[in-house]
Amino acid sequence: MKKLTVLHLLGVAGMATFLASSAYAQSTSHFYGGGSVGQSRTEMDPAHTTGVLLPGVNTTGAATDNKGNAFKIFGGYQFNRNIALEAGFFDLGKNRFSTSTSPSGTLSGETRVQGLNFDLVGTLPLTERFSALARVGAQHAWSKDRFSGTGAGAGIPSSSKHNDSNYKVGLGVQYEMTPAFWIRGDVERYRIKDAVGRRANVDVASVSLVFPFGRAPERVAAAPVYVAPAPMPVPVAVAPAPAPAPVVMVPAPQRVSFSADTLFGFDKSTVRPEGRVELDKFSNQLSGTSYQSISVEGHTDRLGSTAYNQTLSEERAESVKNYLVTSGNIDPTRISAVGKSETQPVTAAGDCSDNLARSALINCLQPDRRVEVEVTGTR
Repeated sequence: MKKLTVLHLLGVAGMATFLASSAYAQSTSHFYGGGSVGQSRTEMDPAHTTGVLLPGVNTTGAATDNKGNAFKIFGGYQFNRNIALEAGFFDLGKNRFSTSTSPSGTLSGETRVQGLNFDLVGTLPLTERFSALARVGAQHAWSKDRFSGTGAGAGIPSSSKHNDSNYKVGLGVQYEMTPAFWIRGDVERYRIKDAVGRRANVDVASVSLVFPFGRAPERVAAAPVYVAPAPMPVPVAVAPAPAPAPVVMVPAPQRVSFSADTLFGFDKSTVRPEGRVELDKFSNQLSGTSYQSISVEGHTDRLGSTAYNQTLSEERAESVKNYLVTSGNIDPTRISAVGKSETQPVTAAGDCSDNLARSALINCLQPDRRVEVEVTGTR
C-alpha cells in the first residue's frame, strides 16, 4: 500500500473529528457559492520526464518554475453548521521546466492543469463567527502539455493531453464577516498524473470569498411576552397620628419571558441590538423598586444533543445576566443565571411532529427557545 502523505492524514483525521461532533441544536441549511485565488506549487522531476520522453538521453542540467497562479469557482450546500457538500471547477496554473541533455540538446516543457472536484467539507465552529475547516474529496483533472527542444530533443511531440481522477484533501479556516459574506483561507493538496504518467502532488494556498444564499433569515418574534408587575400602590399616610414611613409594596415573584430568537438571533448567544432594547425596557421597569433576587433561566428546544443544548442555554442565561448587570445597573449579588436545556418546553408533546420539514419544525418549536427572568420582591 502506498504511504499516505502527512497532509492526507491530517485531512482525514480532521474530517473524522467533525463527523464525530454533534450537530448544532439550532442548525440551518442553505446553498452558497464563491471563488478563490491563490498560488500552486507542483512537485516536478525534470530529469525523470526527460528520460521518459527521450529514451537513452541523459540530463546534464535542469531549471524549474513550479509555482503558478491558481483559482477556483465553487458552489455547495450546507446541511448544518458542521457538514457541507461542495463542487467546483479549478485551475492549478502552469508549471515549466527546461533541461540540458547529452547528447547535446535542450528540452523545455509547460503543463497546465484544470479540473472538477467534489468535496465533503467539515466545519468546526471555534467562536460565534470563526470556524476551522477540513475537506476530503475526489477530483478529475485534465492536463495540457507543450514541449520544444533542440538537438537530441528536436523530435519531441509539440503537445499532449491526458485525463486522470484522484483524491484531494485540505485544511482551512473561515470567518463570517456578515451573515451574507464569509472569507476563507485554505491549504489543499491535489493528487495528479504528470506528462509521463508519474503521480505528483500539487499544493495550493488560497483565499476565498463565500456568499450564502437561500439561507433562512433569523426568525425574530413579534414581541416578547411580558408578565408585567402589578402597579405599585401609592404610599399611604396614616392620620391623625404622625405619619409613618410610606409602605412600598412589591408584588409577589413575577416571571418575564423573552424569545431567544429576539434576544440573540438564531443559534446565537450574544445579545444583539433588538434584544438589548427589550432588556432595557425590563430594567427600566425595575428602576426604583425593591426586590430580593432575580433569577435568569435559559431554555432551548429539543433539537440537537442534550449536552449542546445545556451549554447553549447556560451561555444565553449568562449573556442576559451580564447585560442586566452592566447596562441595567442590577446588583450582581442579587442576580443568578442557570441553563435548563430542553427540560421545560412550552410546546406540548404532540404539538410539533418530528415528521415536519426541518424549517417548519424549527418554527413550531420557537416558543421553547426562550429566556425567563423571575423577580422575587420584598415588602
